[in-house]
Amino acid sequence: MGKFTGVLLASDFDNTLLYTEDALRSGTPVPPLPERNREALEYFMARGGRFAIATGRALAAFIRYADMVPMNAPGVVCNGAAIYDFEKGEYLETAMLDASARERGQAVLDRFPGVAVEAYHIDNIIHTVHPNDICRQHEHITQAALTEVPSLLDVPLPLGKLLFEAEHEVLEDVLAYITGQGWAEDYELIFSISHLLEMTTRGANKGGMVRRLAARLGISMEHVYCAGDESNDLSMLRAAAQGFAPANASAAVRESGAAIVCHAREGAVADVIEVLDRKYS
Repeated sequence: MGKFTGVLLASDFDNTLLYTEDALRSGTPVPPLPERNREALEYFMARGGRFAIATGRALAAFIRYADMVPMNAPGVVCNGAAIYDFEKGEYLETAMLDASARERGQAVLDRFPGVAVEAYHIDNIIHTVHPNDICRQHEHITQAALTEVPSLLDVPLPLGKLLFEAEHEVLEDVLAYITGQGWAEDYELIFSISHLLEMTTRGANKGGMVRRLAARLGISMEHVYCAGDESNDLSMLRAAAQGFAPANASAAVRESGAAIVCHAREGAVADVIEVLDRKYS
């Protein structure tokens, strides 16, 4: 037992726990976890706290980085499509896209030939159709190999999510097209960053899966805290007893009511834990 027993902290990975934006833009290696965050997480967990990653990345795109992150709870991956137990090496819960998502996704690609898509299979395989420069930048950051195929119809099921990649204005048109076809009500369609549009099945979002994770751990939502920087984090920031955002967060997150802490480069999660340390003194 410790002061943080019964407390869950869930954090986004990219640009919250670890600032990866510079590596994305410059093509340089992803930096190590800020030591300030590492020390704070070890302090939090040693006193009974449970720490979980809640990332938009599919497992295949995060697993290479899992060893750098001190964590003692299963994580939310694939933007809320699954909960994965890193200790046991198995999925605990999944919420997969159905077969129609492939046909609809291919219709998007036919309508917008400059858009790339990554299709995330549950077995850690990532397929891509129409790879573009944004797709290759994303591959550099995730360090997850992409298997190119000519059509989404060639991608095997089950799929956790589709990730459309293009400039923001084009993706706004993609979103309008999906909505105009009457498909939007079947999915969660969220910008994880301006040039990445995520598509998961309806209800598969970070907030919903953090709730399920807390229930699995026997932790009340009154003692669940979340940190994130982009629109795909809003559902968990709103579900939490208190949401936190690094100073580099998007405008939508900064305006959501989340408590603003330092820039992700400077150890934003450590700032969160300092707040919790005072709260649970």
